[in-house]
Amino acid sequence: MPSKRYKKALTQVDLTKSYPLKDAVQTLARFPKAKFNETVELAFRLGVDPKQSDQMVRGTVPLPHGSGKVVRVLVFAKPGQAADAARGAGAEYVGFDDMIKKCQDGWTDFDVAVATPEAMSEVRKLGKVLGPRGLMPNPKTGTVTDDTAKAIKEVKAGRVEYKTDKAGNIHVPIGKASFKPEQLSDNAHAVIDAVVKARPASVRGTYIQSATLSATMSPPVRLDLKEFTA
Repeated sequence: MPSKRYKKALTQVDLTKSYPLKDAVQTLARFPKAKFNETVELAFRLGVDPKQSDQMVRGTVPLPHGSGKVVRVLVFAKPGQAADAARGAGAEYVGFDDMIKKCQDGWTDFDVAVATPEAMSEVRKLGKVLGPRGLMPNPKTGTVTDDTAKAIKEVKAGRVEYKTDKAGNIHVPIGKASFKPEQLSDNAHAVIDAVVKARPASVRGTYIQSATLSATMSPPVRLDLKEFTA
C-alpha cells in the first residue's frame, strides 16, 4: 500500500506528462519530505542491446555540486609512493596482501575501490567478490591508476559512475533531497549530457527511450529531454 506521503506526492505530478528538467526538479522539490535525507536519482531506459559488447554504455561523470554522499575508498597498492599518496588524499583503507585477503573473506564495507596497475594482477582474483557489487577497479572509470591521489579526490568530490544493467537501464544518484533545486538541475544536466554523448555508434532508432527523476520514497517525474537531444 502506498503511504499517505506518496499519495500526496502523486497529487503534485502528472504521470502522463514529460517535464523539462527545470520543471521536473521544481516538481520534485514540492513533494512531501521523508524523515531522512533522500537520495535523488536519474533513471534512463535506453534503446540498446546490453548483450552486445559494443552497445554497453558506461562511464563516469563529475557532479558539479557533489553527490552528498560520504564515499569510503579502499586502495589496493603495494607499500610505496602510490600507497603513501592514497593515505595523504584521505583513503579510508590502504593495503595490498592484507586487503586482498580481507576481501576474499567477504569484507566489502567500502564504496569505491582503486588499484594501481601493478596491484591489478592480484586484485583480478577478487572478481567474484567485488564484481557483482560493482566494486571492481576498472581503467575505464579511472579507478586503475598510479595517480591514486587524483582518483581519490575525484570520487570523494562526487564523481559518479553510470552503467547499463542487463535490461538496458541506467540508474545514477545525482544528489540529496536537501540540495537546492539549482544544484540538482546542474548535477542532472551533467549526467544527461554524459549519457547522451555516450551513445554507441551501432545503436539504431531511439537511443534514450525514457528518463525519470525521483527521490528514494517519491513517485517518478518523467523528463522531456528535447533540450539535450536536439
